[in-house]
Amino acid sequence: MEPSSPAAAPATRPLAAPLRSAAPSAGPAETLIDIENLDFYYGAKQALFDIHLRLPDKRVTAFIGPSGCGKSTLLRCLNRMNDLIDGTAVKRGAIKIRGVDIYGRDVDPIELRKRVGMVFQKSNPFPKSIYENITYGLRIQGVTKKTRLDEVVEKSLRGAALWDEVKDRLHESGLSLSGGQQQRLCIARTIAVEPEIILMDEPCSALDPIATAKVEELIHELKKRYTIIIVTHSMQQAARCSDMTAFFYLGKLVEFDATHNIFMNPKNPQTEAYVSGRFG
Repeated sequence: MEPSSPAAAPATRPLAAPLRSAAPSAGPAETLIDIENLDFYYGAKQALFDIHLRLPDKRVTAFIGPSGCGKSTLLRCLNRMNDLIDGTAVKRGAIKIRGVDIYGRDVDPIELRKRVGMVFQKSNPFPKSIYENITYGLRIQGVTKKTRLDEVVEKSLRGAALWDEVKDRLHESGLSLSGGQQQRLCIARTIAVEPEIILMDEPCSALDPIATAKVEELIHELKKRYTIIIVTHSMQQAARCSDMTAFFYLGKLVEFDATHNIFMNPKNPQTEAYVSGRFG
């Protein structure tokens, strides 16, 4: 079935489980990422089949579907993390960010990853101080002025809703933080280099409900400044956090629409069966 266009309905955000509608996000969103007829392979095995998606700017888009459906593979295509795996290849199609094909020969993957940051399933702070975790990317870029580094550390930790909890502990190890704090530290480290897009691969799967709620609140705040794509197995989290939802099955895009429509009025019976828990 042909997925619905994000422009076909205003983006909405159910805020709580059981699901209920929230007010639509203000104004229509322009397309930031255009995925065109994408086929992706791990060696001889095809993992993604003819994916066509237009992802809106300054919105949260959730990728949902059972394990092995291709959602994390597609997420890693967006910053070319799959390039680090031998034998992987995009054999057809394109991914464009603001009209630029990110798999073009003139695109440097390292520069791309500065623009498209990533937060992983398991929090991975460096074995350094909280301060050094935040400034690591800036130092690699040649930023050494302490006043600038101090400014970015505070701004990033405030942006990750972590400043008040760690402002007196900046020179303690990032590994000394709780699991939820470590994940927010990783988000702060990501936004310190001012990306345009943040990819999140199951960012709450290892967190308790209280830490999960804090990260979800943070996602709502971050989308005012960033475009966010999140992979999640949690239907409740997708419903609470996202404006748009894409449902994948066996490497194919089944349906893409405003999150409210996906959960309350899906067009595809397969989508309805998945979100209602009858399969997957």
